[in-house]
Amino acid sequence: MTTSPNADTATTPEIDSESSSDNLDQTPDEVEMSLFDHLEELRQRIFYSLIAVALSATACFIGVKPLVKILEVPAGGIKFLQLAPGEFFFVSIKVAGYTGLVLASPFILYQIVQFVLPGLTRRERRLLAPVVFGSSILFVGGLVFAYFLLIPAALNFFINYGAEVVEQSWSIEKYFEFILSLLFLTGIAFQIPIVQTLLGALGIVSSAQMLAGWRIVIMGAVVLGAVLTPSTDPLTQTLLAGAVLFLYFGGIGLVKLLGK
Repeated sequence: MTTSPNADTATTPEIDSESSSDNLDQTPDEVEMSLFDHLEELRQRIFYSLIAVALSATACFIGVKPLVKILEVPAGGIKFLQLAPGEFFFVSIKVAGYTGLVLASPFILYQIVQFVLPGLTRRERRLLAPVVFGSSILFVGGLVFAYFLLIPAALNFFINYGAEVVEQSWSIEKYFEFILSLLFLTGIAFQIPIVQTLLGALGIVSSAQMLAGWRIVIMGAVVLGAVLTPSTDPLTQTLLAGAVLFLYFGGIGLVKLLGK
């Protein structure tokens, strides 16, 4: 009985392919830990993250006045009033807190990555660096978009609407509640492509399925624009809804590039 000399080598690529696929689905650093060990590690990482936020916020509070002046720029020449004792002090705490959270976010992301990394397969780890980097860039992009477009558009609407009727003097607390919430929520809304990329890469939703629901997405973007914007002016809501739609369809393009 004779055998072909290529019989064994013909199956080698298939075996190698299966072996490579198996390696990608393995968790190289998998360590057996009890539930209490996981909870203890989670507690420590949350504690470290809170310390980082507290230190960043304290540093921002020391130099908070320049930050306040930067955030007052979109209001133009509007006069701000302190309507109660200590109002500006509590505004300073809010500004320092939000800014400290943003500055400490890289360290917080590092703690999150270190917590979930042991349970990730090699395939999932390939997505980790692009997702973290892309999420950071998009969040900063959301802050820039809100500061230079959304906030000025909303403020100009309110100023022009009551220009001939009321004198423009605003409570400094209400003003900062408005812009800080708009900045932070816009940064969160800009994470849509990251969520889409993760869902597509993990095979949960395909790009075709995302595109098929475009009618629902448009309606959802309008609702999201109305919910996330603290103002009721249509211009701000339209700008945010348009940005959400642009990001969503851009996310579909990214999933399509991944071949999903």
